[in-house]
Amino acid sequence: MLKVPMMINGPIFERTAIGEIKKYLHTDDIIVLHGARQVGKTSILYYLEHQLKSQKKITYFIDLEDSRFVKILDAGVDDFLRLLREDGIHIDSGKKVFVFIDEIQYLKNPSSFLKLIADHQKGIKLIVSGSSSFAIKTKFKDSLVGRTVNFEIFNLSFKEFLLFKKYLFEEGKVYTSKKIDELRGLFKEYILFGGYPKIVLTHETERKEKYLQQIIDTYVKKDIRDLADVKDIDKFNKLLEALASQSGQQLNITELSNTTRIAKQTIEKYLFIMENTYIIKLVRPFSRNIRSELFKLPKIYFYDTGLMQMLWLKGLQKEIIGNVFETAIFAELIKKYNRESVFYWRTKDKKEIDFILKIKNDLLPIEVKLNFEQFNFSIIQYFNSHYMVNKYKVVSLTGTPKSKFCVYPWDV
Repeated sequence: MLKVPMMINGPIFERTAIGEIKKYLHTDDIIVLHGARQVGKTSILYYLEHQLKSQKKITYFIDLEDSRFVKILDAGVDDFLRLLREDGIHIDSGKKVFVFIDEIQYLKNPSSFLKLIADHQKGIKLIVSGSSSFAIKTKFKDSLVGRTVNFEIFNLSFKEFLLFKKYLFEEGKVYTSKKIDELRGLFKEYILFGGYPKIVLTHETERKEKYLQQIIDTYVKKDIRDLADVKDIDKFNKLLEALASQSGQQLNITELSNTTRIAKQTIEKYLFIMENTYIIKLVRPFSRNIRSELFKLPKIYFYDTGLMQMLWLKGLQKEIIGNVFETAIFAELIKKYNRESVFYWRTKDKKEIDFILKIKNDLLPIEVKLNFEQFNFSIIQYFNSHYMVNKYKVVSLTGTPKSKFCVYPWDV
């Protein structure tokens, strides 16, 4: 009999995504969590399992990092059901069994396995996670269409960062200048070190750097190297550094190819994998003309500012650099609104707005400045008159907000 893993050490916090996930715990859908490594997917699974256990529900946790479980599940559904019976769990008891499977991408054919259970074992509710959308999508077939509900898990948002810091924060509340100063200091820490849960819970900067470097070496570089079959490691590492230095800037693949001496097609392959393993996001320009959109350069952003700075500057910094602040705001927008809602805007005569948030038919231009005093209204005024928009946001960390449209990062 295999031993089921126990709950991980340390506190487990209720991440924002958990509220949405809970809505699907009692449906017939297979719940799938995907995102980068080390962003807290396993902790979310443990949190949900703990909640269900407290409600006297039957649960079973499988960690596919353990190759013994992989062998059993790869052998087929019958072997999996036998594993449950050997551990005293009987599917025909009339009670729903909640089965958690971590790192589902390790299975040879996860689609077939999950489909058979979803279609023929109605007594089992599956909640599974995978280390990246790319690793999952390459193994998930069309046979699962209509059977899964998917959740993207990112590193911590600032709101979650405050939760991990046990700092009391109520969204939308008007705060005193003292409280704003506290929040400003905490957001600075969030920008400088990033939002990986382990990094947030580590106090010493030296250890934060060490853990971030481990994430880079063990997961970022290794995963991408394996998936992309990287031949020249030095060139690939140089590419990562170049991309990190360009976070928040337009990405010109021809220039990047000349700088790194990597073929354009190879760079495009690497970028595809990096984007689908949640390391970077290519933000497309906003335009009403789809044809013109296709021919404009995207901007590149990293999802984590700590990771970005370690790749670029080889260490965590003491002061905020402009494009690092912009990258942090990008990450906040993605977590709050979703990856497909964020664009940027730039004209041929170089009028530019950092972000255009598009939700259904509503547009919201967002400009990011370290200080409110740096904001120039003329470009947003031009955009708003051109696209018939009557609102905007200026996001800054320092200075004094001049109007209701000027907000601090925690109100974005």
